Amino acid sequence: MFLRNRLALAACLLALSSPLWAAPAHTYDFGQPAKAAQATRSIEVVMGDMSFDPKAIQIKAGETVRFVLVNKGQLLHEFNLGDAAMHAKHQQEMLQMQQSGMLTPTGIKEMSHDMAGMDHGSMDHSAMGQGMKHDDPNSVLVEPGKTAELTWTFSKAVSLEFACNIPGHYQAGMVGKLTVSQ
Repeated sequence: MFLRNRLALAACLLALSSPLWAAPAHTYDFGQPAKAAQATRSIEVVMGDMSFDPKAIQIKAGETVRFVLVNKGQLLHEFNLGDAAMHAKHQQEMLQMQQSGMLTPTGIKEMSHDMAGMDHGSMDHSAMGQGMKHDDPNSVLVEPGKTAELTWTFSKAVSLEFACNIPGHYQAGMVGKLTVSQ
């Protein structure tokens, strides 16, 4: 019995210290987040109800851009950098967040106590990536009347989109073209 408990304890410690259990780091082949002080320029993006202004942005590879996001709409909006496939996947995550009650039309709820009564076992955490939180470095939520920032260094020439992936917003036209050239 004593030996069996020691073996079980050793197995648990090995499993917990294994790198296989570590959360994967966010990596993006088109760049990485940066500090605002590193930005070589700032671009203001105004969020209206189902629109971005400007609708297209040109950037040079290697450039660090500070996006200043101003939500002049009446609804919660998101500014997310990625390609169409990334947005489609993120839209499913945002739908789950909305269905859980975490996202409201005008804001985001803290889930620490709001989720206390939820059945976490029935939730599809694999589709949620890191679980029930909105913390992707290529994305920011902006409440109505608020301003937020996202600073990004673009590593290579690529065609991307900036989009709002709150359910229905992308489909209603809340997407813009972001072209990174050499």
